[in-house]
Amino acid sequence: MNQPAHPPVQSDFDLDRLFSYRLSVLSNRISGAISREYHRRFGLAITEWRVMAVLGRFPGLSAGEVSARTAMDKVAVSRAVARLLERGLIQREIHDDDRRRSVLALSTEGVRVHDEVAPMVMEYHQRLFESFTPEERAVLDKLLDKLAGDGVKRIEG
Repeated sequence: MNQPAHPPVQSDFDLDRLFSYRLSVLSNRISGAISREYHRRFGLAITEWRVMAVLGRFPGLSAGEVSARTAMDKVAVSRAVARLLERGLIQREIHDDDRRRSVLALSTEGVRVHDEVAPMVMEYHQRLFESFTPEERAVLDKLLDKLAGDGVKRIEG
């Protein structure tokens, strides 16, 4: 009864076979599954956890550097940073060498939360790859590294 206002386009374009689309959908599904637990326990959104995870590994980055490292939109990172600052999970300091530049780091409470969430995330990832042999995992890692390097360079120009 309910027909779409416009019928689907007839073409050879198969969205469900497009690698970037499939990877995006898979990433969203995995992130959503993993995030449910840390959201329930700590009230963290995916973007907030990603900022915390990066700062846990690379303290002293600016918000712009976090955005570049995660390939997340600058506005999304800025909003996540604002919420994390408000909650006291990260702190902002003036860079020692460049007084115009502010850098971010986990606060003491942020380190505590990070140290509880990180093992949860690692456990989810272990479960995700349970059906992979070590060889399959190594091949996947190699292919992802290749795509992230040479593949992306080719399309970015």
